[in-house]
Amino acid sequence: MDLLEKLRPLLAAEAAAEAYGAGIEPAELEQAVWLRLLERTHEEGPPPEPAAWLRGAVRAEVRGARRRARREVPYDPVGDGPPSGPEARPAEQAVLAAETGRALRAAVRRLPGRCPLLLGALLSRADLTYREIAGELGMSQGSLGPVRSRCLGCLRRMLTAEIAAPELWGKER
Repeated sequence: MDLLEKLRPLLAAEAAAEAYGAGIEPAELEQAVWLRLLERTHEEGPPPEPAAWLRGAVRAEVRGARRRARREVPYDPVGDGPPSGPEARPAEQAVLAAETGRALRAAVRRLPGRCPLLLGALLSRADLTYREIAGELGMSQGSLGPVRSRCLGCLRRMLTAEIAAPELWGKER
């Protein structure tokens, strides 16, 4: 318990300095760090350099609080207005967007020649530059634009044929 008394002023100062920048109360931050210290001493024993460990633990808890704040959406039972941002989309819209993405990627895979590789690289989450794509595909950087244009034209024609308006039935003409 001597360790706790020795670290209490340091933790209070660190928590007061870091908490408000993360949008949490210093007392909550202190409590989280004390819990972390308790878990660590139970599993591994006390840290060899308690002050340095404590500063690192405070910063780790602050980083975690910032990550949670970015992901969490406050519950609004009153509903003063529609929420905004990507998390505000109704479930149906999210499902439709995912299905559209899957259909697009499936159509890209059915394209001829180098088109699936080129459009797959352009659609990738890696956000590759034209130079990187050209290197991956063994093409000149100057030919990527014209090939991309032809591939998109082919994809457009393919998708237009797949989702063409159905023929009218009976006397609707």
